[in-house]
Amino acid sequence: MAKASVSVSSLFQDFLSLLFPEECRACHGELAIGEDVICSHCRIKLPYTDFHLSPQDNALHRVFWGRVPIQLAVSYLMFQERSRVQQLLHQLKYRGREEVGEVLGRWYGAQLQQQKAFKEIDLVVPVPLYKAKLQQRGYNQVSAFGREIASALQVPFEEAVLKKGRSGKTQTKKNRQERWEAMRQLYLVSQPEVIEGKHVLLLDDVVTTGATLEACATLLLANGAKAVSIATIAYTL
Repeated sequence: MAKASVSVSSLFQDFLSLLFPEECRACHGELAIGEDVICSHCRIKLPYTDFHLSPQDNALHRVFWGRVPIQLAVSYLMFQERSRVQQLLHQLKYRGREEVGEVLGRWYGAQLQQQKAFKEIDLVVPVPLYKAKLQQRGYNQVSAFGREIASALQVPFEEAVLKKGRSGKTQTKKNRQERWEAMRQLYLVSQPEVIEGKHVLLLDDVVTTGATLEACATLLLANGAKAVSIATIAYTL
C-alpha cells in the first residue's frame, strides 16, 4: 500500500511539473523532469575552473601570494559578464534563489570530498554580511553553498564566527591597498574559541581583487586559526 502511495505522489508531482514547469536559473528555459535548478545543457556549458585538482598552485591561489598565507584556494566557476554564471549569481543574491547556492555547493562539495588535501579541513566559515544587509536579504548568499560544502567534507558549518562590524562604502573604485585598509577595520571574530587550532575553510561568492578574503583570512589567523583555505563559487577573469 505504501509503495502505491509513493507511486501516486510521484505521478502527481510529474503531472504538476508538466503543467507548471520550473525554469532553469541560468538560461530560464524549462527544466525537464529529473532536473533540479539548473538544466543539463547549462550544467555541461558552465565554465568550470578545475582549481580543485591543484589547490596549492592555481590562478586564485597566486592572488594571495605575498599577502596572506593561504593553504588551499579553489573556485568552482569562472565569472564573466553576461554569462550563465552571472545569471546564477544574480538569482542567488537578488532574487531570493538560495537553492542556486545549495545545488552548486552540493556539486562542488562532491568534488572537494575526493581531494586528499581537503580532508584536513576542520570547519567551514562564510564571509559575513553586514547585519542590515542580512536582514534586508534574509540570508547570506554564500551560506547554502557553505552548508553543502561542510556536509560533503563532514565538518561543522560555523556561520557566526565572523561578523561584519559596520557597513562599508563601495570598494570598486579603490586600488588594492586602499581596499585592504578599508577592509581591515570592517570584520571581527566573535567566537575565537571555535577556530583556535583549526584549519578553516573560508567561503565567499565571487573573488575580484581578493581584499575581502585577505582581510578575513588575516583576522582568522590572528585569532588562533591553525591554517586558512579559501573556496568560492566563482573567480573573476
